[in-house]
Amino acid sequence: MNEHINFSTEERALALELYSHLKEKMAFSTQEDDELRVRHQLMKAIEDGQVTRDFFGLNPIVSSLQTAIVAVDEIGLRRDAVIAILLRPCVESGTMSVDEISASYGQPVGRILHGLQRIQELYKKNPVIESENFRNLLLSFAEDMRVILIMIADRVNLMRQIRDTTNEEAKNEVSQEAAYLYAPLAHKLGLYKLKSELEDLSLKYLEHDAYYHIKEKLNATKAARDAYIERFIKPINEKLIAAGLKFHMKGRTKSIHSIWQKMKKQKCAFEGVYDLFAIRIIIDCPREEEKQQCWKTFAIITDMYTSNPKRMRDWLSVPKSNGYESLHITVKGPEDKWVEVQIRTERMDEIAERGVAAHWRYKGVKPDGGMDEWLNGIRQMLENTSGMEAMDEFKMDLYDDEIYVFTPRGDLLKFPKGATVLDMAYHIHSKVGNQCTGARINGRIVTFRQALHSGDQVEILTSSTQYPKQEWLSIVKTSRAKSKIRLAIKETQQKEALLVKEMLERKFRNRKIDLEESVMMKAMKKLGYKEASDFYRDLASETLDVATLIDKYVELQQGEKTPVGDNQARSAEEFVLDDHLASNIPQNDDVLVIGKDLKGVDYQLAHCCNPIYGDAVFGFVTVSGGIKIHRMDCPNAPELRRRFGYRIVKAKWSGKGASQYQITLRVIGNDDLGIVNNLTSIISKDEKLVLRSINIDSHDGLFRGNLTVMMGDTNRLEVLIKKLRTVKGVKQVERL
Repeated sequence: MNEHINFSTEERALALELYSHLKEKMAFSTQEDDELRVRHQLMKAIEDGQVTRDFFGLNPIVSSLQTAIVAVDEIGLRRDAVIAILLRPCVESGTMSVDEISASYGQPVGRILHGLQRIQELYKKNPVIESENFRNLLLSFAEDMRVILIMIADRVNLMRQIRDTTNEEAKNEVSQEAAYLYAPLAHKLGLYKLKSELEDLSLKYLEHDAYYHIKEKLNATKAARDAYIERFIKPINEKLIAAGLKFHMKGRTKSIHSIWQKMKKQKCAFEGVYDLFAIRIIIDCPREEEKQQCWKTFAIITDMYTSNPKRMRDWLSVPKSNGYESLHITVKGPEDKWVEVQIRTERMDEIAERGVAAHWRYKGVKPDGGMDEWLNGIRQMLENTSGMEAMDEFKMDLYDDEIYVFTPRGDLLKFPKGATVLDMAYHIHSKVGNQCTGARINGRIVTFRQALHSGDQVEILTSSTQYPKQEWLSIVKTSRAKSKIRLAIKETQQKEALLVKEMLERKFRNRKIDLEESVMMKAMKKLGYKEASDFYRDLASETLDVATLIDKYVELQQGEKTPVGDNQARSAEEFVLDDHLASNIPQNDDVLVIGKDLKGVDYQLAHCCNPIYGDAVFGFVTVSGGIKIHRMDCPNAPELRRRFGYRIVKAKWSGKGASQYQITLRVIGNDDLGIVNNLTSIISKDEKLVLRSINIDSHDGLFRGNLTVMMGDTNRLEVLIKKLRTVKGVKQVERL
């Protein structure tokens, strides 16, 4: 709204009340003159008229006080975070800079404000927030975990204040962000109370009727629900007391949002949601006896009531990644009603209620999960259980010898310092590592040698033509990657050796030379190789020319005799070229028969002319020893005939075509409405034709298009061309 602040009577009274509450809460943690300086700065900003209301018309000074109360009372933040929250309107209005605040109140306050600014910039660049990736990207941008906690507190307060706003569009947008972004963040950090409030308020604003329908149903059934809980827990209470356990129990009704999600998932009415409430049994016992007493309670309850094994959740043995520990079971109580029972200790319950803040009370809690390992940096700073003072000193500095990076999906991976893109590729999968060509880090393309840094978002890039090399061993830092590279190189060398042997056998057969292993070993040693693996590797990489090997082999096999017969080297000058391709093919040569049964011959269909079954074709022996199959009318045929006539072989198709071949047709015609649809319709109606791609260009009333189609033979091609030529407006159809 850009309306300068003019405090109403209600706002002034509310601000004074909030300020007094905050001052009382913060008295023990602020420095001597913090409160006076902050108050002076806020008054100056108001008097200068720089601070303006937000687009909901809310007073940002009042909002910052309310957010600070949430941060202190419900999360447990202290001095640095509170000052950053209160002075944030001054930074956003330009009356103070982050550097000025850092100089006046210390670097931690400036770092928090800088993190809040970075996230605001990220919002401007990427407005799509419905993803785990975006949530984790926020975490990497925050620099200080208190930034995330402040954002959650701010959104909780905003959701509380916009109940009566008339700006429905902005209200819906804020509510959607609360559901998709802030509630999952609160869940990740274990702030379950705030998470439930965000979800309920977002449902209230986005689906008003559903929210109040469930709320009214809950109110109507409260008395019956309370009576049932009393009947259910009475025998459990007696059994647990008899077992000597120290505990207390309480009932917990599911949140309105949770009930709504179950109704949608199970496609049922409110009455169909059978586990509307849960019984929580909270045991008071020493830390070392926690698991034993929880399982003892589990045994007592399941002896009394039939349990549903499919709905058992054991977060006692393996806690959630955010530190949540509890044992959940669902049992059939009186009247055959299903009831969820949660078993946990006092320590576990506090962690479940207050999340991250409660973790700081318990040094050494180390649940599994990458994100929580990141948060463990906070806990390791604590030397006592006094609470939040250590948080004021905390920076988001990760371990000196470890780094944490995000995958595109938002998963957090840990690597030793100095690890590279290639390390991450092999961490994901051996195949990804073997084919890694680089990565996209924070949107920038880098090589696989690039070192990773904490907070990077890394997407591995691969290519099917890439393969591991010996020098990769000096690039990676992790033993896991090194072992996978060595294994891949060994497997590659073995495959290459087999392929090279097959190629040599084929070459020797073509030259009608008998291949003898003993002579080959002599040739290998004469060429300077001690290891067969090095010999075959150089042949595969073409470092060693096959012709050189054959010459050396023939020399060793026949001594100093001059090669004769089929081994006689011939110059291309001996060939008398004719106008017809067939004249260059010796009449006594065998014909290469192309088909699925052709084995031992490395052949490919040439991309320059894309021959298909039924075309008149010939074979051309390439430098690598393989054969390329060309159409007789290939545009490159005259040049091949003129320069390399001695490398041309006869070829023909075998039997009936059983493969699908790719051909491209050029279509030219009038640019009439619907002509493209008519062309593609003809192809789609034929079950034996597959349209791979279509590229159309229109200019001056004419269109030119290339259609790439998969088909079996030339007969089908001729039929297709005839059909396409019948389309109204088509002037020309030709095969490329």
